Amino acid sequence: MMEGSEILQLYEIQYSDLMLLSSSSSSSSCSHYQERMIMENLGPMGPGLLAVTNVPDASLLRRKLLPLARKLAILCPEDRKRILRDHNLGSDVPLKNPDRNVSSFAMQLQYDQVLESIESRPSHGIDSFEDNGFDNLEHMFNALGFCMMEVGLCLARICDKHIGGKELEQSLLESCAAKGRLIHYHSMVDGIVLRKAGQRMGSSKSNNHARRKENLSKSTNLETNGNGVRSCDIHSSLWQQWHYDYGIFTVLTDPMFIQSSHRATQDIKLPISSDQECASPSGHSYLQVFHPNKNKVLMVKSSPESFIVQVGESADILSKGKLRSTLHCVQRPARLENLSRETFVVFLQPAWSKTFSISDYPIKHYNTSVQPFEQAEENNVSDQDQNVLALEIQKIVPPLSARLKDGMTFAEFSRETTKQYYGGSGLQSNK
Repeated sequence: MMEGSEILQLYEIQYSDLMLLSSSSSSSSCSHYQERMIMENLGPMGPGLLAVTNVPDASLLRRKLLPLARKLAILCPEDRKRILRDHNLGSDVPLKNPDRNVSSFAMQLQYDQVLESIESRPSHGIDSFEDNGFDNLEHMFNALGFCMMEVGLCLARICDKHIGGKELEQSLLESCAAKGRLIHYHSMVDGIVLRKAGQRMGSSKSNNHARRKENLSKSTNLETNGNGVRSCDIHSSLWQQWHYDYGIFTVLTDPMFIQSSHRATQDIKLPISSDQECASPSGHSYLQVFHPNKNKVLMVKSSPESFIVQVGESADILSKGKLRSTLHCVQRPARLENLSRETFVVFLQPAWSKTFSISDYPIKHYNTSVQPFEQAEENNVSDQDQNVLALEIQKIVPPLSARLKDGMTFAEFSRETTKQYYGGSGLQSNK
């Protein structure tokens, strides 16, 4: 869907400049310009995201950690269970289902450890990490997660200067922890590998259960991904359906793409090891956003090995609309059945007990999930297509007014959001 979408080249700021801006000593004309650009890109007139480049250690950590997502995803269940346990990782997707579109491996990351890391600036010993399987999985997971949390804290501090007060930064610190997720978006070949692995184990009962779940998925168009958000087959070209993240910031790596030498039509032999990193087929990330000001879908392009930072709904609410949450999805490349996508994401959110007020929140944002064009010219096919998509998104993305009431805690808001998207009568369940 929308493979020919207009490209959005993200505004980029270097890590060193971000650190300087977040300090109280930044007052040059250059720093004022950078702050203005940050707020323009994260505010209601912008796309709701930007990129941070040249983060220390991030490039090497990304190259070493991201390939492990696919290796974990297609590993035999017993070995995977042992590795996740040994490295204090869990998962929030049904890993027993061989027809899943996404595999996600998660861990809580503590802010007190991030602050210690910032103060001491220790060497993570990354150069000494050898490519010896999963031995350094937990260490790399924490190290990359801490880099992202530091970026999120600094960005919150900068935004607070313009919003007034210290609401965003304090809300993050009061939560005590963020959630990191190592995510693998499956290729069609991965599905064949997983089904063959199930057959090899002789788990006919599991296979029958998986087939029932597949049929259910086709009727409900659902499958959970790593953010408590579900992939959806309403659009078969999506790895992940349109949604808002409901935290404060989401920080993610520029994705890595892995190509298997096998084709879906081949008789794949197990185990499979002939996979390698490759460039994005189209040169972009396959992350799509709906730009509220331009009223169109844009395909995100960022520098390799940068961090992408998206605004979540909690930041939108706490800033009273001065920041604008990012409506987004992940597209699956067309006709590339052996291509998978790997990324690492950290979700920064308020404490569960944080109370929201909507008294000064813009009513237009509150009542509508996405604004379609008021009028698409008959001879403008692009506008008509975009308008159809906007109306389609409205059907599956519940407006904030359906999920947030004045005085709700973040815990109540997150539960209601999950229910509205996916619960018994959730809009994306198609029931």
